[in-house]
Amino acid sequence: MPFAKPIYAVAGYKTVFMGPGRPEFKPEDSAASFETIIKETAEGTMAQVPHRHIDEGVIGSFMAARFINQANLPGFLPFMVPELLYKPCFGVEGACGTGGRAIGLGIRSLLSGLADTVFVSAFEIQNTMKALYGADVLAGAAYYNGERKEGEAFFFPGIFSNRSVQYMEKYGKEKTREALATWYENAIVHARSDVKAQEHFNKTADLKTLGMTPPNPKTFLPGLNPYDCSKVSDGAASFILATEAGLKKLGVDPTLEIIGLGEAEGDITARPKDPTRMDTTEAATKKAFQSASLNPSDIHRYEVHDCFTISGLLSLEAIGLANPGEGPDYILSKKSFDKVNLSGGLIGFGHPTGASGVRMLVDLLHDEKAKLGMMVSMGGNDKTVTALITKRI
Repeated sequence: MPFAKPIYAVAGYKTVFMGPGRPEFKPEDSAASFETIIKETAEGTMAQVPHRHIDEGVIGSFMAARFINQANLPGFLPFMVPELLYKPCFGVEGACGTGGRAIGLGIRSLLSGLADTVFVSAFEIQNTMKALYGADVLAGAAYYNGERKEGEAFFFPGIFSNRSVQYMEKYGKEKTREALATWYENAIVHARSDVKAQEHFNKTADLKTLGMTPPNPKTFLPGLNPYDCSKVSDGAASFILATEAGLKKLGVDPTLEIIGLGEAEGDITARPKDPTRMDTTEAATKKAFQSASLNPSDIHRYEVHDCFTISGLLSLEAIGLANPGEGPDYILSKKSFDKVNLSGGLIGFGHPTGASGVRMLVDLLHDEKAKLGMMVSMGGNDKTVTALITKRI
């Protein structure tokens, strides 16, 4: 159903998404200070509003307690935005869907009347560990006690490799493999347009050939190659949610209204009934479309959660842009190139896990061409999903 009052997003900011692929990234050095990047994104957001009137703060991060040994993250919000000292501040975690959940929490505060402005931020630092060790930490996005022991060394790539294998068996290997390679190609091409993207400097001439690299279960996985996977990333993003009264207090005009919200949670202890479908994403996006009285064809730009190329493909089908089994045709027809993941997505722009959902909304906020936009923030193996529909004013 529609919101009881209009909700707006303003003052979006994102840091560089740092990691392998950036020329300045040096893996032998320690990862960037998280204090530095959360302060950067907060100052970048607050510099865009004439009046620093903030009622509440939300910060999201998935595994900060493991990657940087830091918990009690709400305590950093007054450090980021001094006006939040002694005000309500909250921390949110929902695996890779953390960013979407942070936005949802902020929207609830505005609708309740407890706040007129909410500073929303999210970050992740993941390069404190080698990828193999980090993979064990990230396995906490699934049911660790029930799945980790039997899972692949690279746990989450293994989960989505299984989805890819089963999709290929059901709908055809060759076309699916080409579609996944095309998804990778599109991601890098779009990322080249944003200087803050992790793959901005990727100058590879023949991206499609790399994407077509046959998966090798002896060295990696049977259903995915390394180019099908988002990389290890560090980064942060933030913006302000506001009511009409909040916009006046900030001294800014409305630019982007959030007109649809769909949230859904799957049972993390249950395996997917059908690995070739993302049913929690289907449920969340259906709710978002219903609340905004819109259809998939109405949206001008999508930002979807492509932690892997196969999750991007399955997202298209879950949203309803393509019927089950027809995602490869949609991608190969180039229909997705001009409206899906124009940022480069998680594969091209980067994937600091907890920050990705907030970054998606920041990119929709900065896109002056797309009248209607949609973002889908997905956590774990399609378990924690937030879908938002936006309208440019």
